[in-house]
Amino acid sequence: MTAELVNHRPGRNYLLSAVAILASIVVFVVPFAFIVLTAVKDRQQAALLDFSWPHQLRFAQNFVEVIEARDYMLVIAFINSTVLTVASVTGMVVLAAMAGFVLQRRRSRWNPFINFLVLSGLIIPPAVVPTIWVLQQFGLFRTMSGLILIEIAFGLSFCVLLFRAFVATIPRELDEAAVIDGAGPLRLFFQVIFPLLKSVIVTVVVVQSVTVFNDFVNPLYFLPGDQNATVQLTLYNFSGQFTTQYNLLFMNILLITIPPLIMFLFFNRQIVAGMTSGAIKG
Repeated sequence: MTAELVNHRPGRNYLLSAVAILASIVVFVVPFAFIVLTAVKDRQQAALLDFSWPHQLRFAQNFVEVIEARDYMLVIAFINSTVLTVASVTGMVVLAAMAGFVLQRRRSRWNPFINFLVLSGLIIPPAVVPTIWVLQQFGLFRTMSGLILIEIAFGLSFCVLLFRAFVATIPRELDEAAVIDGAGPLRLFFQVIFPLLKSVIVTVVVVQSVTVFNDFVNPLYFLPGDQNATVQLTLYNFSGQFTTQYNLLFMNILLITIPPLIMFLFFNRQIVAGMTSGAIKG
């Protein structure tokens, strides 16, 4: 009986693998292929929204029209999104790493309350109107600085949990040895602990960069205006109440999809390692 189960197990594994690959193709590859095909069609054929080969390839023409639309708004949006992403993710990494280190290493009666606040950041949805009021009181509404603070605040809870789980895998003896050598709190963290967080830092950087870069709601609410547009808001350039240029819309989607896709392709293994390291070693 055992031998029969062993003999049937490889066939079952192959079947599950084939089902998983087929599901991945349907969920990811087919929609991406539809985006690419529609992006290189002319306006009339793209309006049909069918999965067909284009009668004539218009990649260069559609690309130029998308770039030049509304006085090169997409170029400005890429610059704004890059500044927003770099500043926000940098703030998340530094603040979350420090908070995770302190929460893991220094036990106090405030820890349960702080843990409750961190989990609340993941569970409780943000309130738009009160947030706008707070930004207005500090003069940060419709400013890049205000949106950067919003992105950091909304993404900090997830990052703190990741860093805290990873810090738990670092032996306390390293802290004690550094203190004996005369290291203060800042030197202990930035010269001893922070370099050891490389894998989880890569995970946070990639995941949060894609999240901030693809964010649509926060820039729409907290940073209105054409000059402040981010890449996701440029999708409005080619869709209106009465007509939509689907070929240019999908070309725009293709252009703003490529940077996150490249990041995931290059850092896929590091993301998995950083997400699972704390669970495996802890």
